[in-house]
Amino acid sequence: MLQHLSISNYATVEALEIEFAPGMSVITGETGAGKSIILGALGLTLGDRADKTVIRPGASKVDISAEFDTRRIGSASDWLSEQELGNEDDPGLCILRRVVGSDGRSRAFINGANVTLANLKTLGEMLLDIHSQHEHQSLLRRSTHQRLLDEYAVQEKLLANLRSTFKQWQQNHRQLEDLQASSEESSAESQLLAYQLSELEEMEIGDDEIASLEAEFKTLSSADETLASVSAALNACREDENGNAASQIHHALTALRELPDSHKAIAGIIELLETAAIQLDEAVTELIAFNDRFEADPERLEQVNERLSALHKLARKHRIKPEELPQLIADLREQLARFENSDAELEKLRENDRLLQEQFRQLAGDVSQQRQKGASKLAKAVNKQLHDLGMPHASLSVDLQAIDSDLPMAQGLETVEFLVCTNPGQAPGGLAKIASGGELSRISLAIQVITAQTSQVPSLVFDEVDVGIGGGVARVVGELLRKLGERTQILCVTHQAQVAGQAHHHFFVSKQSKGKQTLTRISSLSGDEVVREVARMLGGEEFSAESLAHAEKMVVAEKA
Repeated sequence: MLQHLSISNYATVEALEIEFAPGMSVITGETGAGKSIILGALGLTLGDRADKTVIRPGASKVDISAEFDTRRIGSASDWLSEQELGNEDDPGLCILRRVVGSDGRSRAFINGANVTLANLKTLGEMLLDIHSQHEHQSLLRRSTHQRLLDEYAVQEKLLANLRSTFKQWQQNHRQLEDLQASSEESSAESQLLAYQLSELEEMEIGDDEIASLEAEFKTLSSADETLASVSAALNACREDENGNAASQIHHALTALRELPDSHKAIAGIIELLETAAIQLDEAVTELIAFNDRFEADPERLEQVNERLSALHKLARKHRIKPEELPQLIADLREQLARFENSDAELEKLRENDRLLQEQFRQLAGDVSQQRQKGASKLAKAVNKQLHDLGMPHASLSVDLQAIDSDLPMAQGLETVEFLVCTNPGQAPGGLAKIASGGELSRISLAIQVITAQTSQVPSLVFDEVDVGIGGGVARVVGELLRKLGERTQILCVTHQAQVAGQAHHHFFVSKQSKGKQTLTRISSLSGDEVVREVARMLGGEEFSAESLAHAEKMVVAEKA
């Protein structure tokens, strides 16, 4: 439901803040006061195109925002969640905003996030539907016909199952087409993969082989230096006749043991030296063992060098690091396995495709039956309303056209179009070709009255729906709008007192001069103000006591 509309510097509006409520609200005022400006501004927040000509003279930009309560609009709430555009502070509140600059560029926002006009249009169609004589007429779109008939005649669970099955088929079919396309190239690619894998597997590369070989190569290539260092260490520890480490420790122990027992601190030092002597002996033993085991092996060095060269060459061929070769082998095996299993996957997808198409056709057939039954029922009810609205010769029919396709389609098995005939002997045709602006508004009203209980759009706007009709029919229009307002929020721009008298809420639009500018104002009327406005609509500005009494009686009678 629309709760609030804020308009700044749009056309002749300097600044307006309008609060809306449930029920039927009418907007009245003198011709040219700017009643339709309000709807034009609202249209901008729903994604209508705009340029810099909409900016009020002397202003730099237009800024319009509309606030909606979406707590009972499941489709809008779901869409906002999917697009990650929800209002974190108040999940039930949705704010649409549009800004148009002096350069003609516009920006659109949903809950503060910058979005495209397409986003505004998509969301706007879930929040509000404008019925006018101009471009924002949803009934001119066949998609609206389909939606209204389905909401009116088809079980909601059945439609949900149909849409779900179509989406599942669509996803499976895309996977099938992608796999079929790739399988045509898979033969040559799988042969290449098999060749590459065979070449790599022949090398029998170990997981840590590269690191192990590089360490061994480093050791073998420095064998002479290693042996020389070991020999020097042994010589320093106990083989040097001029004084090795072992003999020096022995001399130190001998000297310290000869001291008197009174030097108790010396005992700890002696213990440390004895330990050093033992560890030195162990180190010498390990050095001798290492020296005996270690051999300079030029032949092994050559083998290691050749193996490393071959592995580095193979890595360069595949443009990877040598240590990544084992992972490459694993990846190639996985890719080849997928190719080898593609035939089984293709068969599985083909079987799913067949089953989903069969399920879709069964569901679509059930939907078609309900559409066919509901089409005649809807047309009959709308035609009765058209007669009451002063269009006795008008008739609406619902045309179901079978879709010529073997594949599932989002609409089901047929498309829906409302055809209308407004004069005797006239062949039925599309609404845009047959109906005039005023007729289209009344046809819209008739359809909305019938479908209101099932329609999911919570707010409806009717712009001059009463054009070209007399007082008796105007009264019927007002009654229908009020009745509709008991279930759906209604906004109506009207020139008819009989319609205005039925409103739950009344807004009056006027023009005021400010310097050299003319500005549009809007105010909420109540009590005697409503009566005086209805009297003006009945007899003009110079209304009499009698016209006031007539207006008061009309308002009271209409709201009784």
